[in-house]
Amino acid sequence: MPELPEVETYRRFIDEIAVGQTIAAVQVNDAHVLAQPEDELRAALAGRTITGTGRLGKNCFLQLDDGRVLVLHFGMTGDIGAYRDEADAPRFTRVALHLQDSGLKLAFIDPRKFGRIRVAESVAAHQKAKKLGPDALAITAAELQAKLGRRKVAIKPLLLDQGITAGLGNWIVDEVLFQARIHPERPALSLVEAEFQVLHEAIQLVLTTAISHEANYRHFPASFLIHAREWDEAAHGTPGSDAHKFCPRHPETAIGKYYVGGRATYVCGECQPAPPQFPTPA
Repeated sequence: MPELPEVETYRRFIDEIAVGQTIAAVQVNDAHVLAQPEDELRAALAGRTITGTGRLGKNCFLQLDDGRVLVLHFGMTGDIGAYRDEADAPRFTRVALHLQDSGLKLAFIDPRKFGRIRVAESVAAHQKAKKLGPDALAITAAELQAKLGRRKVAIKPLLLDQGITAGLGNWIVDEVLFQARIHPERPALSLVEAEFQVLHEAIQLVLTTAISHEANYRHFPASFLIHAREWDEAAHGTPGSDAHKFCPRHPETAIGKYYVGGRATYVCGECQPAPPQFPTPA
């Protein structure tokens, strides 16, 4: 699933090729990805100029010259592309915006068709309608503590809750907790103020690192847990280095994999000691 770093990369691409362009036509190849009737979408977009872009969590916004926004949510497999001739259209292009001045077509690509496109009155209106929390790059340590500090629930599912903070997906939360040295099953109320500060710093570190590498995880620092996740996936196909399954801080400690709230979770038992009521994963 495209996470915040991927969506930020998409936003920057759209910003580069589409801002200042007028939408000459809306080409719908598959209405399944539309979150509103096709005629409404066409009426809202045709002739409008794209004045800017924005992002909130995993949602990308194209700002229009009438004050409204086109909302792109990429679901499980969504992507963005551009082409000029129909023969060069990316496979699985579901919707294409024809840009008047450049002659380019901005493609919304989605193999599995779980993404959605809609027009909203504003970013704030969409955020309210979808009950989204503040963007994960914008939330402060004090806000995190205020939202989580009294909760008895494990910290990992709370960080995945888009109503608390928007943009943190499964691998990101595992990486954040690894960098912060916090066990994913720690009850949120057990964290002290200093730990919320460290947690906030880890969120910033992980997201800014991912964005700077355009979400190409193979280029992440060797100190990141993501390489252990990649090893685990590769073990079922093309094997990676055995070193990847061990903690980058503790080369003799294997990374444990188990499930928290039904989500695959990776933990270093040395860096992230389990709360007393939870066994350390084997």
